Amino acid sequence: LTDTIRITHSALQRDFGLTAPRIAIAGLNPHAGEGGAMGTEEITLIAPVLDTLKAEGLILAGPMSADTMFHPAARARYDAAICMYHDQALIPIKTLDFAGGVNVTLGLPFIRTSPDHGTAFDIAGQGIADANSLIQALKMARSMAQARKAAP
Repeated sequence: LTDTIRITHSALQRDFGLTAPRIAIAGLNPHAGEGGAMGTEEITLIAPVLDTLKAEGLILAGPMSADTMFHPAARARYDAAICMYHDQALIPIKTLDFAGGVNVTLGLPFIRTSPDHGTAFDIAGQGIADANSLIQALKMARSMAQARKAAP
């Protein structure tokens, strides 16, 4: 978790030009564990990591309940969200913008983006695929490259 948060923080600065990124971290358990009533990982594992990184100056929120962190008002309070597992992140992303979602792999020495919905091999060659996610992935790669070029 520490590595993931550090990688995300650095990428938000380098690739997206944010000087003070705000990162939200989801809890592992439903309702972020309900103070230990529904699991203790938030208390014993996640919160100590966040406390350490906050002491270093990172702007972090969490552990947050994943079922309430993706509505518009909640999203306005952070620049990126770190989730604990695949569906916890991808269900809201695909619900918000299935055709325009972009997958970005952070922490690499090169820029890597791809359509978030996958390759769509099952409909290849039928003239029915929506290219918007690919187009958005290319635009994001260009934007990230420009941010890296402009960085000191």
